[in-house]
Order: sequence, then structure tokens, then C-alpha cells
Amino acid sequence: AFAEGSAALSGCLARRARPVRLCQGCHRHYRRLLALYRDIARAAGNSSESHNCAKSILTSDRLQIVVTLSEFFNETWETANCANCLKNNSEGLSNSTVEFLDLFNKSLTCFEHNLQGETIYLTPNNYTEVCKNCNETYRMLNDLYNNLQRMNSQGGESGHSAHLCIDVEDAMNITRKLWSRTFNCSVPCSDTVPVIAVSSFILFLPIVFYLSSFLHSKQKKRILILPKRIQSNASLVNIQEKYS
Repeated sequence: AFAEGSAALSGCLARRARPVRLCQGCHRHYRRLLALYRDIARAAGNSSESHNCAKSILTSDRLQIVVTLSEFFNETWETANCANCLKNNSEGLSNSTVEFLDLFNKSLTCFEHNLQGETIYLTPNNYTEVCKNCNETYRMLNDLYNNLQRMNSQGGESGHSAHLCIDVEDAMNITRKLWSRTFNCSVPCSDTVPVIAVSSFILFLPIVFYLSSFLHSKQKKRILILPKRIQSNASLVNIQEKYS
């Protein structure tokens, strides 16, 4: 049973390697293989015969094929971060993943519908209909992906804090490459006005600095005034000379 499960999972992974659909297409095969391996490794009750059977299958030789296969599938599954696409019990895709994949398929359908029979890469500058009619769908998909990234960094539906699963990441990479490189489309930035205002303020700062420095450094002409104390001392000297 473990050999049949390994063959089924290997075939599933290979068939869904490109475009990447590992997590959404192979999670049932992976869950079944985990259960089979646990059945082999578990010693039923306190029976020494059960323990010897598990030891004979798993660790009695240098190759340890069953253990090696199990470790390979586990490492592949963890590297793909499939747990972040699935529910906690791994019985199916999470609600956020289903929503993303649905919107992803709508985006691809919109791209295909608005190509107007043109062949991609042959006329790379004539995709105005795609950019115009699919802008809203692409923007929603991109916003949802960014939200999933923020949720996942805090621990999302799956409870795992890591990268998004490879299915979602690959789907978003494909869409972004089509949108920006193939169709040469762009999404207007909603923060354009604040950016322009801040940039203008920063550029205006040197002018304000030099103008204020010039105004504060300008000095008024000094007027020389004879001190009254000197005049009074001179009068006192004259009076003393007169009486002497």
C-alpha cells in the first residue's frame, strides 16, 4: 500500500509541476501516504512482533527506502508550504486560497477574451483592450495577494507563519509577468498625489533654507552715538579747573 501510495503521489507531483498545482491537486495523496507510513511505524499495543515488523521494514538495512521516500515527500511538501493553502486538518483548500484561485482564473479568462485573436509575443504593443478591460480584475487579484501575504506573516487560516504556498505564489508570478511584460500594462498608483506633494515639499526645502539664511544674515547699519557719560565727565573737569 505504501509503494502504491508513493507511486500515486510521485505521479501527481510530476503532472502538476508546471504550472505549479501541487498543493491543490495532491493533498489527498499526501495525506493518505502519511497515514500509511504511520501504520507501518506504529507498534500496535505492546506486541514485540509488531515492533520487530516495523523495525524490519524501516531500519533493517542501510538504504532504508521507506524512510527515505517518506522524508523526501515530507520535505517537498514543507518546501512548497502547502500547509498555508490548506485548512488545519489538510482536508481541503482554505477559503482564502479558493477565493484567490477563483479570481486568478477570472483574470486569465479576461486576458484570453480580450486578446481578440492575436498571438502573444507577435504583436507585443497591441494589448490596449486587455489593459483596459482587465484592469479591475487584475487589481483585485493583486490586492488579495498582498492581503494574503500580510495575513500569512501573522499566521493565517492554516496557522503556519511562512511563505504563501507555491501554488498561490506561482499563479501570481504568472499573472504579473503577463500583465507587465507580455501585455505591457500598468496599474495607476493610488498614492500618486501624496507622493507628488511630499516630493515637491522636499525639493522646495533648499530654497526656503537659503532664503531664510539670507534674511537673517542681513545686518542693519550701526549708528555711532557718543556716550553721555563721557560728556558729563568733561563738564565736571571744566568746572573744577574754573574754580581752581
